[in-house]
Amino acid sequence: MALPKEPEAQLSEGTFPAQEVLLQRLMQRVYKNSPFYQYKLAKAGISPDDIQCVADLAQVPFTDKAELREGYPLGQLAVPEEEVVRIHSSSGTTGKPIIVPYTKRDVEVWAEMMARSLAMAGVTPLDRVQVTPGYGLWTAGTGFQAGVERLGAMAVPTGPGNTDKQLEMMLDLGTTVLIGTSSYGLLLAEEINKRQLQQQLKLRIGVFGSERWGEKMRLRIEEILGIESFDIYGLTEIYGPGIAIDCQEHDGLHFWSDHLIFEIIDPVTGQQLPVGEQGELVITTLTKEGMPLLRYRTHDITRVRAAQCPCGSPYPLMDRVLGRTDDMIKIKGVNIYPGQLDYVLQVTPGAGSEYQIILTRQEGKDSMLVRVEGETGVAPEQLAHECHKNIKTRIGVLAEVEIVPQGTLPRSEKKSKRVLDQRDAEM
Repeated sequence: MALPKEPEAQLSEGTFPAQEVLLQRLMQRVYKNSPFYQYKLAKAGISPDDIQCVADLAQVPFTDKAELREGYPLGQLAVPEEEVVRIHSSSGTTGKPIIVPYTKRDVEVWAEMMARSLAMAGVTPLDRVQVTPGYGLWTAGTGFQAGVERLGAMAVPTGPGNTDKQLEMMLDLGTTVLIGTSSYGLLLAEEINKRQLQQQLKLRIGVFGSERWGEKMRLRIEEILGIESFDIYGLTEIYGPGIAIDCQEHDGLHFWSDHLIFEIIDPVTGQQLPVGEQGELVITTLTKEGMPLLRYRTHDITRVRAAQCPCGSPYPLMDRVLGRTDDMIKIKGVNIYPGQLDYVLQVTPGAGSEYQIILTRQEGKDSMLVRVEGETGVAPEQLAHECHKNIKTRIGVLAEVEIVPQGTLPRSEKKSKRVLDQRDAEM
C-alpha cells in the first residue's frame, strides 16, 4: 500500500521548509498522545504552538538513553497498543534494553528509507543481496531485508556467522551485494582472499554499517572483493539502519530530511551549533508514530554540511561519524576519538586498516600503546616511527607504537573492539 505523501524536503539556503510543517504536526501529536512528552514538555513550560521551526527546538529538553531505559518496557508508547505491529530493542548490555514499538506505518516508512539507501548505493531489482547482520530483536537484519524487498531485489537472509555457509551462498547464488558490519566485511574479504575465490564472485557492491570504520578498511575490503562500498548509518532508537548513507561521491552521508531533523549541538553546553560546525548529533523523528522522539542525543560526533552534494540529491549531507562522546579517550589532557586514529593510518603509507589502543596507568601516569597492522613487505621499525610521528603531529599525544603482521589483530563477525582501557583495573 502506498504511503500518504508528505511534502518533499528541499535544500534552500540551509533550511528545509517542509520540516517546519512536519515539526508542527509532530509537536501537536506528541503533546496529545504521548504521556512521556506531555509531562516532559509541561515541566519545561512548553506548549506545542511554541515550536514552529528548527531553531525553536532549542527550547525543548533533550531525550536521552537513560530516560528510554527508565520507561521499560513501553513507557514511551504514543499510540494505542493495538496499533503496534512489531517491537525491536537495543542490546541492553549496560542495563535494561530499550524497547522500540513500531506501527504499520513506521514499518513502511523504515522500509522506504532503507530502499532509498540501497538505491543510492546503486542496488537494483536485478541484484541478489546477502544480508549478514543479525535478525530477531536487533533491527539490522529485518530492516535490510525489508528494504531489499521494497526495492524489488532478491534477499538472501543468511544472518550472522558461519563463514563457510556465507561463502557457499555467495558463490552458489551469485550474490551481487553484501550487507554487514565493516568488521565482518573485512573478515569475509580476508577469508575469500585466503581461499582465492575472487574470480568466482559476482559481488559488485558492499553496504556496511553498525560501527564507524576508516578509509583504509574501506579500501582494503574494496581491493580484495573488487567492489564499491557504502557507509550506512542508523540506530535502534531511530528506526534502525538506513536513516543515512553515502552516495557514489563518498564524501559524506545523505540523511532523509523529510522524516528526520538532524541538529548539531555542543556536547558540553547543549547549545545548537550552526550548520557546518562539528558537534554531537541530535535527532527528532518527524513522522514516527509508535515511539516518536524529540531531540534524541545520539552521542555521535559529526557535522551537517551546508552545500548540496555534487551527486544532485536534494537530501542534505552529514560527515561520516568521527566517534562517540562516550567513546572519547582522555589521556594526558588530550581528548581522542577513534576516528582520529583511522585518519592517521590513512595518511601513513604501509599502515593497515586494523589497530588496537591499549591504555594503562603506571605509578599514576597514563600511557597509550597503539598496535597497528603493517602491510606485507613494510619495515616494522620505520612504520612504527612514522605512526608515532603522525599520532603526535595530528592528534597531539605521545604514544608507543607496535607494528604487528597483517591479520594478527582480532576479527569479528559483529563489531571490532578497538580500545582496551586497563587503567581502572590497575588502580
